[in-house]
Amino acid sequence: MGLKHQTCKSSSSPSNFLRIRFSTILTLVLLFTSLFLFLSSLKNTQGPIFRGDESALFNAVFSKTWPVGADPGGMERHASTLYQALAAKGHEIHVFTVPSDRRPHWDIHEGNLHVYFAANDHGSVNCSLAFEIFNKVNSDGAFDYVHTESVSLPYWRAKMVPNVAVTWHGIWYEIMHSKLLQQLLTDPNGHNREPMTELHEAMPKLVEEIRFFKSYKQHICISNSAGEVLLNIYQIPQRNVHVILNGVDETEYAPDPEAGARFREKHGVPANVSLVMGVAGRLVRDKGHPLLYKAFSSIVKRYPSLFLLVAGSGPWRRRYAELGPNVKVLGALEPLELSEFYNALDVFVNPTLRPQGLDLTLIEAMQSGKPVLTPNYPSIVGTVVVDEEFGYTFSPNVKSFVEALESAIRDGPNVLKRKGMACKNYVLSMFTATKMASAYERFFLCMKNPKYCQYPLPTDCGL
Repeated sequence: MGLKHQTCKSSSSPSNFLRIRFSTILTLVLLFTSLFLFLSSLKNTQGPIFRGDESALFNAVFSKTWPVGADPGGMERHASTLYQALAAKGHEIHVFTVPSDRRPHWDIHEGNLHVYFAANDHGSVNCSLAFEIFNKVNSDGAFDYVHTESVSLPYWRAKMVPNVAVTWHGIWYEIMHSKLLQQLLTDPNGHNREPMTELHEAMPKLVEEIRFFKSYKQHICISNSAGEVLLNIYQIPQRNVHVILNGVDETEYAPDPEAGARFREKHGVPANVSLVMGVAGRLVRDKGHPLLYKAFSSIVKRYPSLFLLVAGSGPWRRRYAELGPNVKVLGALEPLELSEFYNALDVFVNPTLRPQGLDLTLIEAMQSGKPVLTPNYPSIVGTVVVDEEFGYTFSPNVKSFVEALESAIRDGPNVLKRKGMACKNYVLSMFTATKMASAYERFFLCMKNPKYCQYPLPTDCGL
């Protein structure tokens, strides 16, 4: 049976009309009330992380040195990369520091970046002068926060400054580890009966450092292992310990085989070598050059077609020159040359005896598409070389180093290329200047105003 279409009959009854009208009014009242309550609640919720009125912050930085010329250290390059990136984001950055070459230079004012040089007669930071300039600039408009690279802002002055954060590029607990390794390498069998002065002095200095670290409220570590030490040994509250990984400019370091080939030809690398290894940095004892010297001297006798490129300056330059035609000492390289240097290698070697901080050369080489050969320190294997696909690790002694070198030689250029590409992909996902600057930006906004904090912070890796 089919359905009949029915029409609705309207009623003209006054009582029905009033009921309908009252219902409509009640509905509108409830609707506007709900809308009012919703809009009111928005005032108490977190706004977007980067609002227009927060985009041009006013910030101060204390840094031990500022990179000038070739061969600056890692902390200087970290500072330059970070603060230039933050200035490019619209933040006003004021840096109080000295030039890395320890020579007189004019202050730098480029856009939002202002670098004030305050050196003493020896070229180091004059803390009183730096603080005098800081107070003068600060009087024009209070800084939102102050950031110091390690103890560039001494702890007794940090107590007088609000909103201070410190980035640690090396802590004494790690330095003590370094001194132990150097002692074992220098005297592996204990034949030297002289007092181990540096090791004996290390523990009191560690105790002193643990005590004054509390003068800084917010602590930024550049490796997961350092963050764990600050929590477990230095007893810093977890809410005040953050890990922000170092980053390097992804536009400066990238795979470029043609540039690498030109670099090899320019510096006389023979065309028939089987493998080109390279090391970069200051050529000093604690960077592991005694270890590399001994290991390479041993292995090149069995593999005479190996070649070693040494970039950097320092006392060990002369010793490397003694190794003959299988070694080329390049001296200090400008940043552009350093990128070409990495591209000329089959594998990058970092023999450091300093298990502190996070060496930028490792990240630069990996970003250039090169596998690495490096000691198995917690700061390295826990943060950078987290997979054997990225290269080779060894214990900081000659025997283990030689075994790692032999593994790289056996794998050969094709396997090394594959590992290098894996390195590049990993580093681009973790260690770029863009990611580092964004993490610091988020951290400082949170530090300035708790409403921007969302825990756990995206800067905190595994803490």
